[in-house]
Amino acid sequence: MIEIIFEDRDIVACIKPCGMSSENDLPKALKEQLSSEIYTLHRLDVPVGGVMVYAKNKIAAAKFSQKISEKTDFIKTYLVLCEGIFEEQEGEMYDLLFKDSRKNKSFVVKRERKGVKKARLFYKVLESGMFEEKEYSLVEVRLETGRSHQIRVQFSSRRHPLFGDGKYGSTVNCPIGLYSHKIETENMIFEKELPDEKPWNILKKEVQV
Repeated sequence: MIEIIFEDRDIVACIKPCGMSSENDLPKALKEQLSSEIYTLHRLDVPVGGVMVYAKNKIAAAKFSQKISEKTDFIKTYLVLCEGIFEEQEGEMYDLLFKDSRKNKSFVVKRERKGVKKARLFYKVLESGMFEEKEYSLVEVRLETGRSHQIRVQFSSRRHPLFGDGKYGSTVNCPIGLYSHKIETENMIFEKELPDEKPWNILKKEVQV
């Protein structure tokens, strides 16, 4: 069963399990569970879990898709567990990204050209510590753009790969340290605390620095 945290006639907010496709498997499961049509509004990478919002009819899907495309009244906040300690406790990351579809991997590039997209996010460090002799940081991230693998590649390019993200340079063997924590829209907030499992459970065990 998919965990539902909110539902009305237009939308459903739920918790995406790690390892499930946000564009195929999860909508199918919701459609069967709720006996309703389900329209995908945004996506999460397969390894990533957390809060997602789906529309239940075409009118709601069009309205929320417009909000997302215009970057109005649909704010997504993520929690990131990454390697290393930040010099600046908060700030922004801006890059030009190119996605190699054959490798299903994004890269930071220096110049604009065909296929290159601008990417911007804002971050705030919540906690830092040590895990198995490795420095880590827990970071809150708000996306301004929604590019493929954006958080993963932008953090990795600054030598802060996400825990468990071997695709982008992490040496820590665990599930990926990225979680969809909160979505704010239309005076509503859909939020889910971090799960008590790897890699997030190290936050309760390690000594802060």
